[in-house]
Amino acid sequence: MDKKQLIEWDKKFIWHPFTQMKSWLNEEPTIFIEGRDCFLKDIDGKWYLDGVSSLWVNVHGHRRAEIDEAVKSQIDKLAHSTLLGACNKPSIVLAKKMADLLSEKLKWGEPLTKIFYSDNGSTAVEIAMKIAYQYWMNMGIRGKDTFVSLKEGYHGDTIGAVSVGGVELFHNVYKPLLNKSLQAPAPYCYRCELNNSYPQCGLACLNEMEKIIAQHQKKVIAVIVEPLVQCAGGIIVWPEGYLRGLREICNKYDILLIADEVATGFGRTGKMFACEHEQVTPDIICLSKGITNGYMPLAVTAVSEKIFNAFLGELEERKTFYHGHSYTGNPLACAAAIANLEIFAKETTVEKLPSKIYLINEMLSEIAQLRYVGDVRQKGMIAGIEIVKDKNTKEPFPYKEQIGWRIVKAARKHGVWLRPLGDIIVIMPPLIISKEHLQRLLDVIKVCIIEVTS
Repeated sequence: MDKKQLIEWDKKFIWHPFTQMKSWLNEEPTIFIEGRDCFLKDIDGKWYLDGVSSLWVNVHGHRRAEIDEAVKSQIDKLAHSTLLGACNKPSIVLAKKMADLLSEKLKWGEPLTKIFYSDNGSTAVEIAMKIAYQYWMNMGIRGKDTFVSLKEGYHGDTIGAVSVGGVELFHNVYKPLLNKSLQAPAPYCYRCELNNSYPQCGLACLNEMEKIIAQHQKKVIAVIVEPLVQCAGGIIVWPEGYLRGLREICNKYDILLIADEVATGFGRTGKMFACEHEQVTPDIICLSKGITNGYMPLAVTAVSEKIFNAFLGELEERKTFYHGHSYTGNPLACAAAIANLEIFAKETTVEKLPSKIYLINEMLSEIAQLRYVGDVRQKGMIAGIEIVKDKNTKEPFPYKEQIGWRIVKAARKHGVWLRPLGDIIVIMPPLIISKEHLQRLLDVIKVCIIEVTS
């Protein structure tokens, strides 16, 4: 089947996510046909350095032999079985591994040992929200009907997840459909609406968060946040102490804390989980993306025994968590995840990150000096470069100029694949990227920013 035929079918039949299809229909798309290490090959044979881990899911590179073999071996045994009233071996083994890992890494509160499976970040968040709401109901506490989240937050695209989202561009149109939620200011220090002086921004935002919770304590079910980095909102990196302070506020007012680590988990911030950096154990954690290295859709919502026990009771008490998915605990996905976790352990992936993190920091310091770079932000292997029209006033470029997109399209000519968030260039390569390829990635980004903005 030739390229022309594939493009014709793509434009005729596929509705792409987060894509203005009128523009798409007038462009020639890139069709990927192969992956290897940190690279992707298109249908014309051109290789691209994958600078965004295929939308932040790939941690160990494409075509990892260990994960390939795990999936092949499992498919010879069992491709799928339901977890509704039955079990399968890979889901049991993975649950044990995840419970052990969470207990080891997040050891400053009740261990998160109860694992509920789903298939993506949005569903993991929906499950967390429903569990948190029903937890209070099962405990005999009524009147709690509101979540607290952050402006510029992103937790997925299903209705519950959108209800606690704060990215106006993505979420504003759906407001009439949404559940009850309150939003506190994000500690977006570069554009903080309260105090953009670091770390005063964090303190000011914590104060506002506490005011909201104190005022609405009886109605608040939980606070839900993306710890340390609000990724889709613009790679907003929190000032040190904000997460720890948030945990203390939740403890003070007896409010559940939900950590959405869908994007920040599995080594992205320089530790296995972002919450480790400030010695915080949430009450509920949501995980996906890097859990299978991008091989299969899979997500985990993990809770403490305390929360799990609130759902135990006689059938007539109706305390059961009535939620599930057809593909919950899919054996192929769980087999991929098990192999993925084994690579983390065998190759000490997270322990090898500091020198790469330092390299990104050094290169960002150079890039920060460019005329149209307003801010650079980094946490571990996640970084964002905010392009502005005026460095002094922080005035953005007009939306129609699409500066971010022009920069990433220029990078593609240099064999680097990126995807921006508006005029913020996102850097999130696979964790196993070599320093040589990481240097190339950052060099190309620097060259393309100069090329497009000049």
